[in-house]
Amino acid sequence: MTTTADTSAAEVGARPKLSGKDAGRIARAAFVGTALEWYDYYLFGTAAALVFNRLYFTTLDPTAATLAALATFGVGFAARPIGAILFGYIGDRVGRKPALLITIIMIGFATGLIGVLPDFGTIGLAAPVMLAVLRLVQGLAVGGEWGGAMTLAVEHAPLKKRGRFAALVQVGSPVGTLMSAGAFALVLLLPAESFDSWGWRLPFLAAFPLLLIAVIIRLKVEESPIFQELVKMEERAKIPAVDVFKFAWGRLLVAIAAAFLGVGGFYVMTTFAITYGVSVLELDRALLVNATLIAAVVQIGVILMMGRVAERFGAGRVTMWGGIATAVAALPIFWLIDTGHPLAVIFAITLGIALLSTAYAVSGTLLTELFPPRLRYSGVALGYNIAGALSGFLPFLALAMLSFSDEASWPAAAILAVVALITSVGGYFGGRLKIKDMDIIE
Repeated sequence: MTTTADTSAAEVGARPKLSGKDAGRIARAAFVGTALEWYDYYLFGTAAALVFNRLYFTTLDPTAATLAALATFGVGFAARPIGAILFGYIGDRVGRKPALLITIIMIGFATGLIGVLPDFGTIGLAAPVMLAVLRLVQGLAVGGEWGGAMTLAVEHAPLKKRGRFAALVQVGSPVGTLMSAGAFALVLLLPAESFDSWGWRLPFLAAFPLLLIAVIIRLKVEESPIFQELVKMEERAKIPAVDVFKFAWGRLLVAIAAAFLGVGGFYVMTTFAITYGVSVLELDRALLVNATLIAAVVQIGVILMMGRVAERFGAGRVTMWGGIATAVAALPIFWLIDTGHPLAVIFAITLGIALLSTAYAVSGTLLTELFPPRLRYSGVALGYNIAGALSGFLPFLALAMLSFSDEASWPAAAILAVVALITSVGGYFGGRLKIKDMDIIE
């Protein structure tokens, strides 16, 4: 495992004096973008399970249409590493703030345009093609959004309080889930014909005003003081992504493993669970959407608590604990879903998301402390988004494996358990490869 580029004095040498006075404000600004990111992504995942299979892939049989819709969902994840390289370059060379302004605008516009996209019945084959293109734009932008938001928040935070401020950014995930699931829960109250013709579009159109709010907040954010110090010291990498792969590839592998559960596990417990519940178990789709709402509320508390726990025990240990706990609980969780009992289903989805959120809550702290400042934006973005690219097709894989298991849920449970164990290994090594930015005033 290569670590030589991560330990020199020059690499860790960006040493501005920093107080915690504005750390909360910066973290809240980063949180807004993360919330919009997850709103957009979860919105697409839910629509892929409930709408796109019927309105954009109508020439296929129902199972093939659902698979095609979920494959389109996964395309956005495949684009994320490319976005990580692109915006990592901007973030490590030009500045964290400019990169984050571009990403948030791209995400918001792509999501809003899906709300006005004609369906297959109106423009034919062009509809699913344009849907895939907008999903690619989303993926490119998200490739730079989370890594930049987390880097900016952590680099403004006092060293011993990074866990809580990084966790605040992570709260954007359940808040985005609440917003998107809540929006879908409301439009699902409409008559079926109204929902299919225009109702499902309203949550996507809401991305436009949300984007305006996010841009206004982001414009008021100051540049990272650590990045400003890198500029003064002329310590910026010429091509950051190349240096990450060349000098810090071992740390990148650890970052990918540590982030795997927070992204992949989440979509197994939401996108796949909704699709499986509706298509196989024939459960009410509103029940499954509402279950994610309840889980998101619990997730907020888990994330904030684990951020504090990480400050005491370390992000690596907390990540490892969360991975092991999720792996142990994977099969019982899907057993509960298979009962079809509403309370059991709600409890299972809530438990699954709460357990995987133990690792997700501290992944920002762990990843940012794996990479030196001059490679941080690119390293964090690549680690998180390669994990995203690998996990984006997990709902598709889990659904495809149902045909080999006679529609039993154990393949999905096995996938969740394997992903969780990979993350626990990432947490183990991540805690031992931590880099600290020294001389920060707390």
